[in-house]
Amino acid sequence: MHIFQESPRTEFINRGRIEVVCGSMFSGKTEELIRRLKRAKIAHQKVEIFKPAVDTRYSEEDVVSHDSNSIASTPIESSASLLLMTDDADVVGIDEAQFFDDGLVEVCNELANRGKRVIIAGLDMDFKGVPFGPMPALCAIAEDVTKVHAICVRCGNLAYISHRTINDERRVVLGEKQEYEPLCRHCYEEECKKEQEG
Repeated sequence: MHIFQESPRTEFINRGRIEVVCGSMFSGKTEELIRRLKRAKIAHQKVEIFKPAVDTRYSEEDVVSHDSNSIASTPIESSASLLLMTDDADVVGIDEAQFFDDGLVEVCNELANRGKRVIIAGLDMDFKGVPFGPMPALCAIAEDVTKVHAICVRCGNLAYISHRTINDERRVVLGEKQEYEPLCRHCYEEECKKEQEG
């Protein structure tokens, strides 16, 4: 009689992965990023958090959500800096990823290949509905993508876009509720018609 023996399992060591949290402004992206990072800290994992140096809306250094939750972070100028500053990290958090250079995609892949859990939050589209910076490519390579939604301020449906309420055509204009409002697809189209007619 032949006895089948189970081959011993090899221990899984590399837990590297990429998670993306995306959506419009006021949808809770940063809130979700902070929640995941704080849970990793509770689990005694070494967490490093980064944000683009250009984003100084609430704080020069901290990552801060619209609900005023915050977590300490390091502002950086380019994605290449991440490879130099994350050697000891188990988990790497990146906020406002849309403002980074396209090299962020390769950097995040490299970090995940090194066994790090990379959690990214960012706007998936700009104020005109155009995919924003490295976010589309990051969504494509991520193991997990979570799309969160704000509520349309006009009708209460799920918001689709961050509509800019001021007359400024620059792609990057840092702002809050004075400059942007979340709108659903229908209300955004109606607003665009009004602006074209006006």
